[in-house]
Amino acid sequence: MHNKKILAIIIASSLGLSACGSNDDDSVNLVEVDLRVMETTDLHTNIMDFNYYSGKDDPTIGLARTASLINAARAEVTNSVLVDNGDLLQGSPMGDYMASVGVDDTHPAYKAMNTLDYDVANIGNHEFNYGLDFLEKSLEGADFPYINANVICANKDGCWNDIQFSEPMFSPYLIKEKVVVDTQGNEHTINIGYIGFVPPQIMIWDKANLEGEVETIGITQAANKYVPEMKAKGADVIIAIPHSGIGSPENPGDAWAENATFALTNVDGIDAIMFGHSHSIFPHANYANLPNTDVEKGLLNGVPAVMPGRWGDNLGIVDLKLRKQDNQWVVVHEESQTAARPIYDNANKTPLVTGEDSIRDAIAAEHQGTLDYVNQPIGKSTGDMYSFLSLVQDDPTVQIVSDAQIANVKAKLPPELKDFPILSASAPFKAGGRYSEGDAAQYVMVEKGDLTYKNAADLYLYPNTMVAVKANGAELKDWLECSANQFNQIDPNKTAPQNLINRAGHPTYNFDTIDGVTYKIDVTQPAKFDRNCKVVNADASRIVDLTYTDLDGNPITGSELAAMEFIIASNNYRAFGGAFAGTGPEHVILELPDENRAALAAYITEQSQPDGSGGYNSAVNPTADYNWDFKTINTSIQLDVRFETQDSDLADTFIQANQQRKMIKKQVEGTIAGFAIYNIDLQNDPVR
Repeated sequence: MHNKKILAIIIASSLGLSACGSNDDDSVNLVEVDLRVMETTDLHTNIMDFNYYSGKDDPTIGLARTASLINAARAEVTNSVLVDNGDLLQGSPMGDYMASVGVDDTHPAYKAMNTLDYDVANIGNHEFNYGLDFLEKSLEGADFPYINANVICANKDGCWNDIQFSEPMFSPYLIKEKVVVDTQGNEHTINIGYIGFVPPQIMIWDKANLEGEVETIGITQAANKYVPEMKAKGADVIIAIPHSGIGSPENPGDAWAENATFALTNVDGIDAIMFGHSHSIFPHANYANLPNTDVEKGLLNGVPAVMPGRWGDNLGIVDLKLRKQDNQWVVVHEESQTAARPIYDNANKTPLVTGEDSIRDAIAAEHQGTLDYVNQPIGKSTGDMYSFLSLVQDDPTVQIVSDAQIANVKAKLPPELKDFPILSASAPFKAGGRYSEGDAAQYVMVEKGDLTYKNAADLYLYPNTMVAVKANGAELKDWLECSANQFNQIDPNKTAPQNLINRAGHPTYNFDTIDGVTYKIDVTQPAKFDRNCKVVNADASRIVDLTYTDLDGNPITGSELAAMEFIIASNNYRAFGGAFAGTGPEHVILELPDENRAALAAYITEQSQPDGSGGYNSAVNPTADYNWDFKTINTSIQLDVRFETQDSDLADTFIQANQQRKMIKKQVEGTIAGFAIYNIDLQNDPVR
């Protein structure tokens, strides 16, 4: 495989010497070089500017569009390099299509990227979703080297390309010569060092693919090991490429943190950080209050850094100022500048680039293959499945997933487990993203009627596999308590506006709702857990009226329910994660090879009986059973509780027809483009 057998270190034979024609007497001339570093990240196989779920061109996404920014940004300067930060091979229907047919030639992601002259790329966590064999075959098509410093071979018989037990699976870093021209027009050769990282949590998220094959070390642990080595071997500039979010500036010391970018700013020798994973944008006003952060220059703790969103919606740019001092190159951080350049103006709904036909043409065959793949018929639905209300009431897009998971687990449980009550945990994956620019389209929008595979992929975004755990009722309640951190605490004595959804502190994919029981959420109480299910208020209790009704119609609550044992259908990400109560390897009782969305597609097909003439005699019913709700707030104060969802006629109509509690659309100044703000009535019981 490309660049795997040995540590790729490319160093000039005479380190530090300038090319002919330059003047290295700093007392006579100030020698400065402007170096532009460009970054793509989290493309998730969105190579085309096309939405396979809607079947329409989409100017807000796609490397085909980002390529125009790359070409323009490269033409603006004399010296530039281009890097990618991973999460490339999974995340769109094209990624699923390629996983289904296999890679016989070059993966379309690399057909496109090979036209853009990338210097280096890092591995993201989603690169492992389809297994190591698929990853190895895919990487063979890249015309540029890959790096990663914290994934280690754990197979005692060795790993790919003669990598031995305990050796790095990839080149930990790369030092590459770059001929640059200074501000006076003189040439120099500098040695640029690149080092990459991935969240060590891949061992949890992709346990089935990685256990016994690889191990990980912490991001900062790897950085502290290799960055000094890079300096010793002649790196003039070190660029870190962590597939990792910002993380904590107050307590950056966790070596095993998933999000460790801020922690990397404390590693001596790192000159710039090109990061990703969180699908957010930095620099951005959203981070203005982050300690030791300059969103005007794009500095994290004084280090130039950039995070360019996701799906190609932005290009990350770090413009470094290099100055030669005492015959060494020094990055002048305070004179450096970073930016995330968008491909689309979300406020004015205007494309900023037209895109590159060279990329569209390069993957035309795979694009057509993906269209054929996602348009395979699988069944029929009696109702619309939109996720506009999935954070404020039980929801058809989550309901149908839960129904499918329960059916799949029931059919495959061994006899000794069939007498246990079977529940299902599922979360809304597309519920408005991070509520930031461009995220208003991130809702499930599946119309009733005939369904195809692209609808199943829209309903279940990730290639997770089916796993079931056994948990008792007390653990079940704490599982839901952690999920309930999705909501901010509502003050029943406050008339000022209060936002219900805790988007900044709790990702929607961690908002598990559990079917098979009924319960209410008291949002006037503090959350018991944080987003990672760490206890923050030990005595808090938001989950009330938790009830299981047995097959004879008897309701079971309280201590009797707490002592019961349940089987809960979920996915490998949740079941092996161990964060939520009732999860972790010790709770796993069933692992299935079925992907959750394949189980969903099979369930839709099973419920839809063909009539023999291309139609269906029956259809799947996705109607939510409304097994959960908020506890009505008893207060004489008129509350102003708000949530955000998509601003569209489709959303308006759906909300009007399906709201369980009274909801009123508001006009609120400063609302993010594409979103609408609604009031939700938590003081009166549901209207239906």
